[in-house]
Amino acid sequence: MKTPGLSLDSIEQASELIDPSFLHTPQYVHTGLSRRLGRDIAVKVETLNPIGSFKGRGADHFMRSLPPGRQVVCASAGNFGQAIAYAARARQIGVTVFAATTANQAKVAAMRDLGARVELAGADFDAAKAEARAYADRHPECLFVEDGDDPRIAEGAGTIAVELAPMDVGTLLVPVGNGALISGIGCWMKARSPRTRIVGVCAAAAPAMAHSWREGRPVPSQEAATMADGIAVREPVPAAVDWMRDYVDDVVMVPEEAILRAVHVVRDTLGLLVEPSGAVGVAGALEHDFADGPLATIITGGNLSDALRAELTS
Repeated sequence: MKTPGLSLDSIEQASELIDPSFLHTPQYVHTGLSRRLGRDIAVKVETLNPIGSFKGRGADHFMRSLPPGRQVVCASAGNFGQAIAYAARARQIGVTVFAATTANQAKVAAMRDLGARVELAGADFDAAKAEARAYADRHPECLFVEDGDDPRIAEGAGTIAVELAPMDVGTLLVPVGNGALISGIGCWMKARSPRTRIVGVCAAAAPAMAHSWREGRPVPSQEAATMADGIAVREPVPAAVDWMRDYVDDVVMVPEEAILRAVHVVRDTLGLLVEPSGAVGVAGALEHDFADGPLATIITGGNLSDALRAELTS
């Protein structure tokens, strides 16, 4: 049975209710980055908020639906866990996050600082997610929340499109991890800015969502060995694959060297230190040609590992 589509009304409502700390982020055409790319490109910067990533939008929209006192379990490479913990803290909701044993330790520390109980289990994100699901099965008082499966999370992320749509973008490059971000954005843009092409950008070293979009069904990969931990998905979420088939025009992949180059380009032009997954849209612009009018992308996160931060600031 086909997954129900996302709701424009819910996205619009979210744009009015979400914690203002996550809304109306900077968006502008940047001259230096445009010169580097040889064409105009607008960026929307989602790093200047209490958790340093766009994930706060969807988490806040989702957590508003829960009563105080609930217990929530999720898996995260770090940013989603921070978002859930931040939204839960104001609502007296307990949060347990499962992260891989290889997770970015700065993100793990940030999740704990926000009040989450973090369990390290599994060699990668998808293995940690399996542990989180099993934990929730053993503890029926806990609600398992999967990024990319719950429509409220995607609809919250879609509020980015509410803000971007008036820019009349030709092609919008969106990093693709679990698919919630691009699905929410695509839902709104298809209705409110139909000329905008929605193009997902995946790491070539984590190709599962790209293959799944092309096949129209979840296509797992053997591994997700990318430096862009925020989009390192090995096991696609079926609901997100269905949404992407409805709302996405194309998906491209970028190699690891292009992702790292994009991180450096963002530093040198925008003056921002961003994590690899946050710069994937810029990597897409560096690697691929897009002919359809003005270009834009979203800088989705700035939570770097300590090692990459040291490299970028040395």
